[in-house]
Amino acid sequence: MANQNQGSTSNRGFASMDENKQREIASQGGKAAHEKGTAHEFSSEEAREAGRKGGQNSHGGGNQGNNR
Repeated sequence: MANQNQGSTSNRGFASMDENKQREIASQGGKAAHEKGTAHEFSSEEAREAGRKGGQNSHGGGNQGNNR
């Protein structure tokens, strides 16, 4: 009886929060990082590279096992 959470879901943690509450907390973290000067800001080239990699790894990325 030590474990009172009998179900497969938990009421703890970030993932169990309301979606709007998650956005609010994440926004505060991003603002704090920018104010502190520790936030990473992508250059155009970095953003382009990240988008290319994401497209390759997605199901619709066109990379269907062709090793060119």
